[in-house]
Amino acid sequence: MPAARQHRPTIGVVVNPVAGVGGPAGLVGSDGEAVQREAFARGARPRAAARAAEALTVLAAAHPGLEVLTAGGALGEDVVRASGLRARVVYRADESGPTTAGDTARAVAAFVAAGAGLVLFAGGDGTARDAAGGAGAAQDAAGGAGADVAILGIPAGVKMYSGCFAVAPAAAGAIAADWSTAGTLPTREAEVLDLDEDALRGGRPDPHLFALVRVPVAGGRTQARKAPTPTSDADAVRRAAAGVVARMQPGVRYLLGPGGTLAAVSRELGIPGTPLGVDVVQDGRLIARNVSSDEALDAIAGRPAQAVVTVIGGQGFLLGRGNQQLSPAVIAALGPDPLLVVATEQKLIDLSGRPLLVDTGDPGLDARLAGHVRVTTGPASSSIYPVSAASAATTEGAPSCV
Repeated sequence: MPAARQHRPTIGVVVNPVAGVGGPAGLVGSDGEAVQREAFARGARPRAAARAAEALTVLAAAHPGLEVLTAGGALGEDVVRASGLRARVVYRADESGPTTAGDTARAVAAFVAAGAGLVLFAGGDGTARDAAGGAGAAQDAAGGAGADVAILGIPAGVKMYSGCFAVAPAAAGAIAADWSTAGTLPTREAEVLDLDEDALRGGRPDPHLFALVRVPVAGGRTQARKAPTPTSDADAVRRAAAGVVARMQPGVRYLLGPGGTLAAVSRELGIPGTPLGVDVVQDGRLIARNVSSDEALDAIAGRPAQAVVTVIGGQGFLLGRGNQQLSPAVIAALGPDPLLVVATEQKLIDLSGRPLLVDTGDPGLDARLAGHVRVTTGPASSSIYPVSAASAATTEGAPSCV
């Protein structure tokens, strides 16, 4: 019967409790206990549970009391119950130490073995890799059974280059609600990408393909994989960087975000920038390198300031992917015109009319940033381009992001 099917435990939920803690702390990623300890020492606070709660609250509003499969405690059970859903715990980690990547994989394997058709995970690319590994192990153990399990990420990490994430937590919840209503949804194949964070901190981003997974098809609610900037675009990147440097005003402090285009801005300024961090510059001088969110706030306090950001190729994100140092508090402190956006014309063309996206973790701030923004594309060229709050993708008719 359709009504009974809605309440079958076909959705599994796992949360990586430490996902994303390294972002606001300026640590590029969150892999490894040493990095996590350093992030907490710098004042970072866990946010994966809160991001998962945003998603599950949407699911619970559509299906009150729905039973979902989950892992014990902070790995999912706590947030599932707090969101008004019923938790059926099918995996518990060893409580004698911190949770590990292996716990995520084993939890997902348990979900698949228990019949989950959709697995929601809260984390970043590393968690996506672990979730995909757990699903694959369960399918291998069952001789291929459950090969059609779908996986969807609630974005809570730092990088999120992979194509298996919803554009925002609320969008993940909306997809899960539709899945529960229908019993299933069409799926597409998506890439799970991850990289060596030590190499990334050294300025050598080199994402590798680790798995292919099935992801629910939901126009406007799921993100594409990050597209690298072609080597042939080097001159266009240089011209865009020169254009944004020409727009910089005397006496204004600029927070230079991460990315190859912003590295070109640093070169135009003649300063040793941090390719994957946030630097503070004023009047062509480097004020501070690789700042955390709190350090950025201190650097701009009481001063005119803007954040210089670029467009993530293929995805269209301005905020919320790899630049969490530009936290809601930082963006709010920048005033009414917080963003100076730079990108090549080709990056905008490749979006095929899709809007730029913001996912700061503060839906109210995202809504205020929505509208239109000027994108500098060269020394004498710019484009006025639409910006959308990623959380708006929970509504019908949201612009497609895949």
